Amino acid sequence: MRKVHVIHENDSWVAPLRAQFAKLGTPVEEWFLDQGVLDLTSAPPDGVFYNRMSASSHTRDHRYAAEYTGATLEWLARHDRTIVNGRRALALEISKVAQYETLARFGVRTPETLAVVGRHNIARAAERLGFPLILKHNRAGKGLGVQLILSRLGLDDYLAAPEAVTPVDGIWLVQRYIEAPEPFITRVEFVGGRFMYAVRVDTSQGFELCPADQCQIPEGAACPAVAPSEKFRIVDGFVSPLIQQYEAFLAANEIGIAGIEFIVDRQGQAFTYDVNTNTNYNPDAEARAGRSGMGAIARYLTDLLEATSREKRFVAA
Repeated sequence: MRKVHVIHENDSWVAPLRAQFAKLGTPVEEWFLDQGVLDLTSAPPDGVFYNRMSASSHTRDHRYAAEYTGATLEWLARHDRTIVNGRRALALEISKVAQYETLARFGVRTPETLAVVGRHNIARAAERLGFPLILKHNRAGKGLGVQLILSRLGLDDYLAAPEAVTPVDGIWLVQRYIEAPEPFITRVEFVGGRFMYAVRVDTSQGFELCPADQCQIPEGAACPAVAPSEKFRIVDGFVSPLIQQYEAFLAANEIGIAGIEFIVDRQGQAFTYDVNTNTNYNPDAEARAGRSGMGAIARYLTDLLEATSREKRFVAA
């Protein structure tokens, strides 16, 4: 039987998608790619493959999950399997440098950024760019490592602190701080490469925000992704020239499902700073708006499975 195969490394993030597949009766198989054996001498099963590998997988002790997924996607591509969010999506998921350089080809403005390898080079890059600035990891997820640095003294203090962990790929980003007139960013969601909805995200308590309810915590608990659900609000009637640019960017990179985040400065200029090809949705915000991102993904993948099944039957006949 042909199935939708979901590639991932985090059970809790897939739970809402499982429920939507169950409603549709879609045949599904999950591939938990943390570690294992990939038999390159065999052929993969038929069906549709949906890659949900996350840039933050290493924070869950799945250090080589992204690399294992990369090898798996190469194997699937060699056998001409139908892949949603394939090799290029993974490359962009795990590198903000790759995101910014690719977005620039489509006329999308990103914050002025210096990529730094070697902790001792950060101060020199910061002085060149000027303060205030944002320091972040090139490969992160969940806003991991994002720090607002106001001065050279603040930078020195942060780099001397235990929480200043070196990025997993060794690349720090020293980035121009974009001051918004109000403390929020906008996240634009796409399914099937098409705009679905936009979410306004309150950043008044910081940038380490993830829309998944699994990242919410009870009062008094500790978590690097504190994101109360009231911080997320789906925007009615959202319109922006960025949508067309984003859709062109996604199509050119064969990305079917993504969330893209931008911030608007005091002059009204929008700066795009993150592309999430492993997107999650806030259930409370969706309930208030009567929307379902995971429902849209399940329907899209189910329709794709049915369409490719018909094509194969036609060819066989």
